Amino acid sequence: MPRNAIQSIVFAVEPDGGIYTAKGRCAWMLNELLKSGDNGVTSVDNPAPRIAAYVFKLKKIYGLAIESVEEKHGGPYAGKHSRYHLRSKIKVLRESENRI
Repeated sequence: MPRNAIQSIVFAVEPDGGIYTAKGRCAWMLNELLKSGDNGVTSVDNPAPRIAAYVFKLKKIYGLAIESVEEKHGGPYAGKHSRYHLRSKIKVLRESENRI
């Protein structure tokens, strides 16, 4: 992980969900989704390993609603990719960073 990367996020699912702690790459992905707002996150714009796996874990482990929108892209490796949008309303209670 890069310097000052988010290592954990404690968050509440609103309005009446539970309180959870996402760690490691799941915390990083959640932070990326929060920062992206309506733009969403895609591996084309943010080439990180296993984005789909982190989104899957956020959905299955924490029950977050994350919409996947399929988009086409051109270039030498033309094809399709997903853009992920966080649809759950969450409140970040605490973050911790890995300071190197």
